[in-house]
Amino acid sequence: MISALNELRKHAKRLADARIDALFGGSGRFENYSASGAGILLDYSKTLIDDAVRSDLLHLAELRGVEALRDAMFRGCKVNITEKRAVLHVALRADDAATLPLEGEDIMPMVRAGRERMFEFAEGVRSGAINGVGGTFTDVVNIGIGGSDLGPETVVHALEPYCDGPRVHFVSNADGASVGDVLKHLDPSRTLVLVVSKSFGTVETAINADTARAWLVDALGEQAVGDHFAAISVNKPAVAAFGIRPDRRFDMWDWVGGRYSVWGAVGMSVALAIGAARFNEFLAGARAMDDHFREAAPQQNLPILMGLVGVWHRTILGYPTRAVAPYDHRLSRFPSYLQQLDMESNGKSVRADGTRIVGATGPIVWGATGTNSQHAFFQLLHQGTDVIPVEFLIAGRGHEPGLDSHHKVLMANCLAQSRALMCGRSGDEARAEMLAAGSGEAEADRLAPHRHFEGNRPSVTLVYEKLTPETLGSLIALYEHRVLVEGALWGINSFDQWGVELGKALAEELSGAFDDPAVLPEGGDCSTSGLAAALNAHRGKG
Repeated sequence: MISALNELRKHAKRLADARIDALFGGSGRFENYSASGAGILLDYSKTLIDDAVRSDLLHLAELRGVEALRDAMFRGCKVNITEKRAVLHVALRADDAATLPLEGEDIMPMVRAGRERMFEFAEGVRSGAINGVGGTFTDVVNIGIGGSDLGPETVVHALEPYCDGPRVHFVSNADGASVGDVLKHLDPSRTLVLVVSKSFGTVETAINADTARAWLVDALGEQAVGDHFAAISVNKPAVAAFGIRPDRRFDMWDWVGGRYSVWGAVGMSVALAIGAARFNEFLAGARAMDDHFREAAPQQNLPILMGLVGVWHRTILGYPTRAVAPYDHRLSRFPSYLQQLDMESNGKSVRADGTRIVGATGPIVWGATGTNSQHAFFQLLHQGTDVIPVEFLIAGRGHEPGLDSHHKVLMANCLAQSRALMCGRSGDEARAEMLAAGSGEAEADRLAPHRHFEGNRPSVTLVYEKLTPETLGSLIALYEHRVLVEGALWGINSFDQWGVELGKALAEELSGAFDDPAVLPEGGDCSTSGLAAALNAHRGKG
């Protein structure tokens, strides 16, 4: 294993002075360094990867058992080894004929029954058969955090052209502004509230749910709670104590992690927005990517190739971040979704066997939509001191046929940015351009260094026909599986998230200090105590 990594490091030294655009010297690089599957084209030709690098990356994947881990996940093995759990979000989108034994029992009848219950409820709300005190629900408020918020919110925003149900709003932050800004615009008599929390005890979700409940009860009375709330949770007693009826509680399973859960009942807000038929198309897209991941040869396998490129950039070349730039306005929440999916999964410094990792693992994931991002952070991408790989996403067609001129501008900008990052512009070229435009020689000499672009900045591009429910399902599944591939290559467990626990525990200890400063935990630091005192002083002015 170490020798395989060392071979890759030798390649990095060999290519230290090479340029990506020089790899295009012969014909056929695009064809040789692109692959397609489940309606998505991946172009990774604009990276500093040649045949020898790719061969050794594929060899590393073989040594690390990427395909074996993939197959074990799909079989229901407990690949989440620290929590001794299976990882079966793929079961939530499996077709109706599928069987999937888990500890000797086929879980697919349970999955299908849960999906049917979700669809029955969603279609009842959409049709008006299930309604509130004021009649048909016009608005839905999804209260959750992490995977109970980011996944559904990303999907609802992305599929706006298909949203023909009630308006869906999302509340996640514990900041009262989050829930306050949503509720103040709604009619409680025509609002349905979804509380999405496996434990029904997550602090941020609980406080927002209590606030929404008080808002509803104040307007409609206690008896309205049962008609205006539903829950996605396993905690039956807590859900019942809140006042939610048993037929309005939908299940989650411990073999589906939160950040992988939009495919099931956690996606209720999606089903309410787009309906059961479109939701099934969303599942079908993910299922197509699952099939591609399982069946395509590694050298043509999109998740494997993206994982190999990611590890080449992060571990071998040492690039600390990756930027995601969807040239698709409706994917505005996609970078945030990927932040959780990727960084909560692979932000680890310990191997699956408990030993410390030497070298870099999960990168910082960030980004925004194009062309807005061009006018925000692309200056740094082009001329900053760090090399930051970029992942571009672009559709061949938009949803607004009458505005095709807009889409042409969008596509041109996307391709131009990836080319500019790769090719750059030399100082001599900049000087010649200024002279041709009429600048004097002194002015051209003065400005040429400022208009010099190094280039040689890598990027990958994902192309798809149109952002449909099916395409979105494929895209999300692609990134889910890329996480598994990278985790396997780093030798880590991508499916736990112990790093989020300590802050939660400390927050519970500190929460009482804002009612009584005397209850600050013993053994704390003077900074935390001082800050708590300063905040209490400000609160006292209210």
